Amino acid sequence: MNVELTKPEVQRFIQDEVDAGHYPTAEAAVEAAVQHMMSANEWTRLTPGDVAAIAESDAQFERGESVDFDVFAADMPKRIQRG
Repeated sequence: MNVELTKPEVQRFIQDEVDAGHYPTAEAAVEAAVQHMMSANEWTRLTPGDVAAIAESDAQFERGESVDFDVFAADMPKRIQRG
């Protein structure tokens, strides 16, 4: 696969990274950038289980099944001691 970078500022950035010795070649710099994007996507992608848990949480809140944060925070030291 051949990729052409068309934005001069991107070309300069890649060349600066290579010139600084951060990457051996422009191709290696671009591959690292793509791998970073792939990794970031893994952390931001919601699974069906995540979506279901969020929906259940929303439903619980709508039913009034929530706890005031100040009450929760005040109760936490007791819960930790019982631990």
